Amino acid sequence: MQTPSGISPSKVFLPQQEERFALLLDFLVHQFPLISKDEWVLRFHDGLISNDEGVALDIRAPYEGGHFVYYFKRLAFEELIPFQEKIIYEDNHLLIADKPHFLPVTPGGHYIEQTLLTRLKRSTGIDTLSPIHRIDRETAGLVAFSKRPEDRNAYQALFREKAVTKVYEAIAAYREDLNLKFPIHHCSRIEESDNFMQMHEVEGDPNSDSSIDLLEVKESWAIYRLQLGTGKKHQLRVHMSALGLPIKNDQIYPVLQAHVTVNKDYTKPLQLLAKELTFEDPVTHMQHQFFSHQALHL
Repeated sequence: MQTPSGISPSKVFLPQQEERFALLLDFLVHQFPLISKDEWVLRFHDGLISNDEGVALDIRAPYEGGHFVYYFKRLAFEELIPFQEKIIYEDNHLLIADKPHFLPVTPGGHYIEQTLLTRLKRSTGIDTLSPIHRIDRETAGLVAFSKRPEDRNAYQALFREKAVTKVYEAIAAYREDLNLKFPIHHCSRIEESDNFMQMHEVEGDPNSDSSIDLLEVKESWAIYRLQLGTGKKHQLRVHMSALGLPIKNDQIYPVLQAHVTVNKDYTKPLQLLAKELTFEDPVTHMQHQFFSHQALHL
């Protein structure tokens, strides 16, 4: 099932022996308390709820345990993100996109249509597109997608097995006292903090490592080359902040700022760019090296 906008549905399983629900509507209202009954009624009326055969269900549909139900999410308002992605490579198996700042990779939270995945599904007509890794919403640069479900695991295994060279560039504070220490190989243990938006370094065996080198200095700022060893959430942002080199315009590290969902300020993007991806294609066995067309400027 697919909508014209390229959004794929979510699914929920209906447990057996749920006698308290006469109608599917009753179950959905109970299962998702943050979504109003009126909203579920509208989704039924708009044909946004279906069975596992893709047939749209009526609001009078009974509850039938043991099956999946598919439903489309939607938001009352979703602000247009005024920057455009570019496809820089495509073959029968793989698609490489150059993502702008501020655009999430996949739907979630406050973003459904304004995501890289949804936009690419819409522009290419390929409903089976699937990202094989992630970069943060605030980060710009390269994102790789598998085009066929049968290839997906082979591509994802590249990242699981650290067989991809991932190089970033960042503008961050310059510290003269670190000048003679570059390149720096920073290892630490990163875990979630009490604030779900932030990660932090803790005592214990390292589970993350990054290599950081200095490329260019201009007054109090510098451009750094960052290479990921592991790929923990927010890893480069955490490591740079821990070194006293917070990335320019970071809204999370070292100090968390409130996330704005409407009337955003697009004039201060996070100065972090996923610049390079290098790997051997597990399907075609071609040697790939991709570079973002974007650049950071001091």
